[in-house]
Amino acid sequence: MPAAPAVDAVVPPLPVALPSPVPLQLLPTGFALPPLPYLIGLVLSVAGTLVLLRRVDPEVTPTVVAGFAPWMVAGAAGYALFQVGGVPRPLAPLFGSPAVYLTTFVLAGLVWAALDAGGVPADSWEPPSIPSLLLLSGTGAAGAVVGVALVTADRLRPLLPGAGLVVSLVVALAVWTALRRVRPVVRAAGPAGFVLVAGHVLDGVSTAVGTDLLGFGEQTPLSRLLIEAGAALVPGIGGGWLFALVKTALAAVVLVVLADYVREDPRWGSLLIGVVAAVGLGPGAHNVVLFVIA
Repeated sequence: MPAAPAVDAVVPPLPVALPSPVPLQLLPTGFALPPLPYLIGLVLSVAGTLVLLRRVDPEVTPTVVAGFAPWMVAGAAGYALFQVGGVPRPLAPLFGSPAVYLTTFVLAGLVWAALDAGGVPADSWEPPSIPSLLLLSGTGAAGAVVGVALVTADRLRPLLPGAGLVVSLVVALAVWTALRRVRPVVRAAGPAGFVLVAGHVLDGVSTAVGTDLLGFGEQTPLSRLLIEAGAALVPGIGGGWLFALVKTALAAVVLVVLADYVREDPRWGSLLIGVVAAVGLGPGAHNVVLFVIA
């Protein structure tokens, strides 16, 4: 996830940064644990949410997983807002990295458990259903966070990030359509498969936009090496193209593998697709929001 040096300078100095010996050099810049009281509260909240979900035992389908997409965006937007100092100070430790992912999981998990307890179906978009209500609640959460980010920003730069978003959706749709024709097994992944592909394409394209056109730096060391390799291969145009290409190719390969797993074990296969999708959509959405407001 790219971040501009100027943005890092205004992040509230609340989280306690981890020391940076050699073993931690693979972690992204900005990775920091929150103060101990917040950390304990988050750990207990995550544990409690997991226990609750275990007891409720909600049905997991590709449609349910796709319904969580706006929640992934909400968490990503929250981290972008944190980076520009837009989160109220008492809440700021809950929105740093990696705390924001735990915070989002707790909120979305509690909503999921409550919906499942209500007995609504889990395999349909037609409301009332778990996927449709997850989509609605997540969209509300994401809309609120993004709205605050847009209102509190000193200035907005939507043109290039917006163009990157459009390009990402077009590329993702093309890749998704081609995969479904060439490897029909991908159909088993349902809408969750598209979320996986779209998320990683968005991460790749938005990173290319940020590093090559907007002057942002890449936070993840391994990704930074890939971008540098791309710049060395084709001097003069930046290296983000290689990162975007690799992300797209990896997403396609992983989806083919996991789609076959979904056919064998729909529950765990769908969960794995959701985790992989979040790893792409979260950073991608974060990039778009950050580039617009920073």
